[in-house]
Amino acid sequence: MGDTSDNVPGVPTVGPKTAIKWLSMYGSVENIIANAEIITGKVGENLRANIDQLRLSKKLVTIVTNVELPFTIDELDRKPFDIEALLELYTELEFTAFASALRAKAAAQKPQKKYHTILSIADLTMWAHRLATAETIAFDTETTSIDYMHAKIVGFSFAITPHEACYVPIAHDYLNAPKQLSFDDAFAIMRPILENPLHRKVGQNIKYDYQVLKNHGIHLRGIASDTMLESYVYNSIANRHDMDSLALKYLHHSTITYEDVAGKGAKQIPFNAVTIERATEYAAEDAAITLELHHYFSLHLSDTRRQVLENIEIPLIPVLADMELHGVCIDEETLRQHGDDLEKRMKILETTIYDSAGAIFNINSPIQLQEILYEKLGLPILKKTPKGQPSTAEEVLKELALDYPLPQHIVDYRQLSKLTSTYTEQLPKQINPNSGRVHSSFHQAVTATGRLSSSHPNLQNIPIRTDDGKKIRQAFVAPKNYTLISADYSQIELRIMAHLSGDKGLHDAFHQNLDIHQATAAEIFNVSLNDVTSLQRRSAKAINFGLIYGMSSFGLAKQLRIERNAAQQYIDRYFERYPGVKKYMEDTRALAHAQGYVETLFGRRLYLPLINVQNKSQQQMAERTAINAPMQGTAADIIKRAMVDVYEWLKESAPETNMIMQVHDELILETPKINASAIALEIKKRMENAVALSVPLIVNIGIGDNWGETKNVIAFS
Repeated sequence: MGDTSDNVPGVPTVGPKTAIKWLSMYGSVENIIANAEIITGKVGENLRANIDQLRLSKKLVTIVTNVELPFTIDELDRKPFDIEALLELYTELEFTAFASALRAKAAAQKPQKKYHTILSIADLTMWAHRLATAETIAFDTETTSIDYMHAKIVGFSFAITPHEACYVPIAHDYLNAPKQLSFDDAFAIMRPILENPLHRKVGQNIKYDYQVLKNHGIHLRGIASDTMLESYVYNSIANRHDMDSLALKYLHHSTITYEDVAGKGAKQIPFNAVTIERATEYAAEDAAITLELHHYFSLHLSDTRRQVLENIEIPLIPVLADMELHGVCIDEETLRQHGDDLEKRMKILETTIYDSAGAIFNINSPIQLQEILYEKLGLPILKKTPKGQPSTAEEVLKELALDYPLPQHIVDYRQLSKLTSTYTEQLPKQINPNSGRVHSSFHQAVTATGRLSSSHPNLQNIPIRTDDGKKIRQAFVAPKNYTLISADYSQIELRIMAHLSGDKGLHDAFHQNLDIHQATAAEIFNVSLNDVTSLQRRSAKAINFGLIYGMSSFGLAKQLRIERNAAQQYIDRYFERYPGVKKYMEDTRALAHAQGYVETLFGRRLYLPLINVQNKSQQQMAERTAINAPMQGTAADIIKRAMVDVYEWLKESAPETNMIMQVHDELILETPKINASAIALEIKKRMENAVALSVPLIVNIGIGDNWGETKNVIAFS
């Protein structure tokens, strides 16, 4: 008959009756074929005409039972599945329901967690004895604010195992709240543990807890690790390093969120109004999960990344915490005057913009700006947004500004507006009423390369080379009888390039203490050092820094406003003179493609998920990142190491001197005027010896009454 559903052909006109009749008479397909000549009628003719097809049909439906297999039947027993691997797959495929069911199954298999509420001195004393003998404890504070300068402690939690944790409420004040331990009673018991460096503590963003405790008169010591930083060192490009995200990603556990216990939006209540029962579930879980995450990362961090964590990131926690707590003085009058000047210039620019556009419009509206630039004036569309609209992004406007006046006016206006909104208007509002200082926050786990970032205010965005940037820096001042010291690494990424590439030309230039841009210009333009023009030096500087960031001949041509062929000739000559740099870049690209990541000199790893994608522009962007990241990341590691060393020395030898800011490759300190030069010289030595490279590290020192004045470099004999 065949089987039409499986595309198995049969003998034409043979149905079930004929097939059964033949099989009953002859017993098998082979015997039917052997007797085909005696089968009469049209159906017999069809049989004889399709014998080969009949043999094939039987072969198609015959189960093969003699295939050699690489396993036995006993090995096909169902084994327990890998929950972690399966959850990763479910997450990748967005099988949300399957993932939720599997997490519930995983949670059911784990030991039951025990969360305790401590309301008496006797209970806390008993737990303190257990804490004192634990190898590592997790500690967390619950407070009234996420601002470390304003936060008051409502309670604290700790865990001694990932499955047992406690919450100690001290300031829940809702109606009918049970009696709780006082702050003094609770911390009289906890202080010996918290301040003992031999008792190892781990936290999630423990810098915040350190600061809150210090504001309450308790100096947290013995910080063994931080799960936020463990996650960051493990994979810096992971989207989030908060505890809820980490618990879901690595432990497959959905935590109780702050909104779960305190509500959302306008209906959110302060933590001191949360019931103690609910607060215990939330706070104790935080401590337990933190300890469980710490155990996870302890198993999964490679040796090199563990060294980055233990030797760089963890020692930096108290350095940044104390730097933030100390803060920086701001001169409000300087900011007001500069703000007035910016406002006047913005008004003038507004008039110029309207005149150039031939219309009055909302300068801050991308839609209206699109209409003016591309519809009214007919400027070329260089790039589109993801939604297909002509782009008005800054890099697009800067490119258009090479040929048209209006885009440059818009860029200038935006820069003044940003300085006004971010600094001249906001900085006075950010002065803490108690300290009289601005307390910025410095973040370790934000940038992919390891560099610090800052917020409230963002110090990294103050323009470095403009007069406006200088005037804003002049508002950062030293208090009476104090002065500021700026210690700035000179051309550190180029020096790291020389070290990593081993290029002889770069080594010679740095060892001879030459102006590296002048020396490069002399090489690529084939002139003596003394004959290098300012234009040639500017071109060489663009090449030196451009190549670090993977700039192409197209990008260099745009920056120098020259033909692309000329830019390519500059780059070719650069590589002829510095072949070690070219080899380093080629080797780094190849290594990145092979392993999917690059590392700094100290082992900090940066993953490159787009390095092997088919999209050429994305792949080239990843290659540029691969070349730059080891240099930028190594520079970040070096200044972090230097900060730790300087901090330890200041505690012992110059306690009245304090770090107050870290911006790019620069460290700013506040010190008594009386011995500023001696302090500055020691800081210079320590920063220059933070690591031994094959070329010398140079730190430029400036001293002044405000940050702007410290840009004047001092020469030490």
